[in-house]
Amino acid sequence: MQKALLTALGILVCGVALFAQWPKYPVAGVPRDAQGNVMMDAPAPKTPDGHPDLSGTWMHAESGPPRGTGPGRGGARAGGAARGGAPPAAGPRAGAPPAGGAAPAGRPGEPPAAGAPAGGNGNAAFSGGRGGGVQLEPPTERFAYDASGPPVATFFEAGGNMEGGLPYTDWARDLKKARMAVNQKENPDANCLPMGFLQFHQQPQPRKIVQTKDLILIEYEANYGIRHVYMDGRPLPQLGDVQPWWYGYSVGHWDGNDLVVETNNLRGAEDSPNDGWLDVNGSPYSEQVKFTERFRRPTFGHLQIDLTVEDPKAYTKPWTVRVDQRILPDQELIEFVCNENQQFRRKIKID
Repeated sequence: MQKALLTALGILVCGVALFAQWPKYPVAGVPRDAQGNVMMDAPAPKTPDGHPDLSGTWMHAESGPPRGTGPGRGGARAGGAARGGAPPAAGPRAGAPPAGGAAPAGRPGEPPAAGAPAGGNGNAAFSGGRGGGVQLEPPTERFAYDASGPPVATFFEAGGNMEGGLPYTDWARDLKKARMAVNQKENPDANCLPMGFLQFHQQPQPRKIVQTKDLILIEYEANYGIRHVYMDGRPLPQLGDVQPWWYGYSVGHWDGNDLVVETNNLRGAEDSPNDGWLDVNGSPYSEQVKFTERFRRPTFGHLQIDLTVEDPKAYTKPWTVRVDQRILPDQELIEFVCNENQQFRRKIKID
C-alpha cells in the first residue's frame, strides 16, 4: 500500500491542476436530440471516401465488467482527474448512456452497479477489489462488455484482467521487479517523459484524433504526446532502418471499417530507465517491439482500440488487450506542460 500510494503521490506532484478549460463551443455535425443532447448511439460519421471518421476529442471509458477480480482499471493518474475536478454530473464528460445501455459504475458511497467488479468502483485505485481506495477520477457509465473480445486493459497492470497475467520472459519479469523495488521512481509519467501507448490510451486527460486521407495525427493532452500515422501507402520500415523514437514509426491502412496501425522502431527499456514502460507497474517492452492497434468506431460516441504487442525479448508470445474511449464533444485539449520546473523527484525525496 505504501508503494502504491507513493506512486499516486508522485503522479499527483507532476500533474497539472486542471481547474480550468477552454469554453465549450458547439461543434457542427454532431448528432443531437431536440434538447441539444449528443446522441451517443448515432451512427459513426464517414469520410468522403467511405471510411469511418475517427476524428474528435476522446476520453477513456470503462467497458463493462472487466475480466478478473481486481479493481478494474484501478485508477488513472492522480492530479489528472477530469478537468475542473467536475463531479460525474450530466454532460459530455460524464457521458450520455453508452451503446447497449450499460449500467454506470458505482459512485463513492453507493453499492456497485450490476456487473461492476467486486468492491464496486472501477475508478478507485489501490482498493484490491475490497471497496474504498483512492478516488482518482469521476466514474462514468460503462459501455456494454463484449465477452468475445480480448481482455480489457487495466491502467496499473496491462494484463490485470488476463488469465495468468502477461506472458513475461525472464528478462521482462526481472526488469519489472527491479522497477517495483525502487517505488517506480523511473516511471516516465511521473518524470514528465513520453509514455507507452497503453498509458496514453488510458489517461483521464483526453486525446484528439485529426484524420486526413494521408495522415492521422493523435494528440494526447497528457505529457503533450503527439503521434503521426502515415496513411499514404508507405510500408512499415524494417526494424533498425530508421532512428528509434519514443512513439516509433507508425503506418496505417483500412481493413474494412477497422483502422489498423502498425508501429515499430521505438525506444525500448534498453535505452534508458524511463523507456519501455507499458503500464504504471512497469511492464516493459524492448527495442524489438511491434505494436498493432485496431481502431474502430461502433457508434458516434464510442471508439474501441485493440492493441497487440509482439516483443520476443519481453514476452513469450504475442498478446492483445482492449481499451475503450468515449467522445468528448464541444471541448478541446488544454495545455499540459510539466517538464519545466519538474520537481517530482525532489518532492518525494528521491534525489
